[in-house]
Amino acid sequence: MGDIVKEFNDYRSKMNDVILSKNNLVIKRLWNLDTNTYMDGAIDKKTKEMLGLVASMVLRCDDCIRYHLGTCHGLGITTEQIYEIFAVANVVGGTIVIPHTRRAAEYWEELNRLHASK
Repeated sequence: MGDIVKEFNDYRSKMNDVILSKNNLVIKRLWNLDTNTYMDGAIDKKTKEMLGLVASMVLRCDDCIRYHLGTCHGLGITTEQIYEIFAVANVVGGTIVIPHTRRAAEYWEELNRLHASK
């Protein structure tokens, strides 16, 4: 697995385990709400993930961007669709989103490289 993808997934998993092991009810409820928000409903899961990616880019959260990119990749969202999402995020968020777009593009390329090598 590519270094940036593996490092992100390993760290996220490790720290989620640490945080959840503390049995804080508010954190558990918040994370459950987050999980349920992205399930199919009146809006399908793919669309919700794309919305989450735009929001994460505009809010400039690289961890959230990577998470949503990984989920989008797993859901079969195409590179062409990803770059339209990037375009929306840049128009909504302004030029301050450009550095996050660069890192998002790098992560997306790595996800594609990993998938192609399987």
